[in-house]
Amino acid sequence: MDNIAGSKSGLSWAVNISVVFLVVLWLLPTVGLLVSSFRTADQIASSGWWASLGTQQLNNPAIRLSGEERLESGLFVIEGNLFPDTNPTVLAWGTSSRATSAFGPGETAELSKGRTVTVDAEGRFRMTAQDSQQGKRLPRVFTSTSSPPEFTLDNYQLMLFDDSNLEGMAKAFFNTLTVTIPATIIPILIAAFAAYALAWMDFPGRALLVAMVVGLLVVPLQLALIPLLKLHLGIGIGKGYLGVWLAHTGFGLPLAIYLLRNYMVGLPRDIIENAKVDGATDFQIFTKIILPLSFPALASFAIFQFLWTWNDLLVAKVFLIDSTGSTTVMTNQIVELLGTRGGNWEILATAAFVSIAVPLAVFFAMQKYLVRGLLAGSVK
Repeated sequence: MDNIAGSKSGLSWAVNISVVFLVVLWLLPTVGLLVSSFRTADQIASSGWWASLGTQQLNNPAIRLSGEERLESGLFVIEGNLFPDTNPTVLAWGTSSRATSAFGPGETAELSKGRTVTVDAEGRFRMTAQDSQQGKRLPRVFTSTSSPPEFTLDNYQLMLFDDSNLEGMAKAFFNTLTVTIPATIIPILIAAFAAYALAWMDFPGRALLVAMVVGLLVVPLQLALIPLLKLHLGIGIGKGYLGVWLAHTGFGLPLAIYLLRNYMVGLPRDIIENAKVDGATDFQIFTKIILPLSFPALASFAIFQFLWTWNDLLVAKVFLIDSTGSTTVMTNQIVELLGTRGGNWEILATAAFVSIAVPLAVFFAMQKYLVRGLLAGSVK
């Protein structure tokens, strides 16, 4: 009975666990980017994103004491706060980089030349000296503090709307849309006509053309970059939006034709034959019957093409980048952030999440058509 068609396999639990594991594995980096994009640089440097909801323990850089000096009971006193803009809790502190946690809150450190320093749990310090410290270099204090979870929108404000800084990616965002939308629509328009001809029109060499389309699917993209760029420069297109649109169209057409042709071949023949008997032309059949019925396949390819062009860096580097940077796309902007700003991980996390947010929205909006389009022609 276990082998009867339609019965539930005994290994279904293993399949379910594997699916859940893969989903979690792919989801973790996205969640990490989202959480990190709302954290400050200090929190990212001190703990992982999974600890963002708990109390954050930070080892702060050295803070040089400063403040107004006053005379009190024969001693020169300087008081102040190590953290005037925040309110962390001091767990331990020290006056040497070799012993950053030598003292607890409220304890007093004996320094040279009769000086003492006391730091309490709120970060307030009191320094006393037998001689005036005016014009002298005051000691440094190292602290280990804890602070509640902190989330901010400053990263998004800096990245998207501050065009005066390198982090301003609003222009790169719209440049990416300018590249992606036409580079998705143009291949679909061309491939739909070609797929209909290869599926339902009889002409010499049709089988050979189908074989050529299948063969082009395995041609590496890198082989055509330099020859295609020379062709663009030769005909006067150069590096610009038109060149990158045509490049994406050429590289995406084999998959588009193959996918759409397989779907259109599986459509009922009776519908097309009845339309021809009624006097419909091939163009009328294509626009009024084939295209509406082929929407799942069109949407499936649109998802793939949109994701590819949105996340593309190689083609944009070759066919689009100019000396002024006016056509820089988001992938290239993120590379520049990584190369020139180095440790600003909060900005990089924000930029990366903004970059993947739009493809995720497109995917979830059209995912119901994805499987239907991919399985096109697999069952007769």
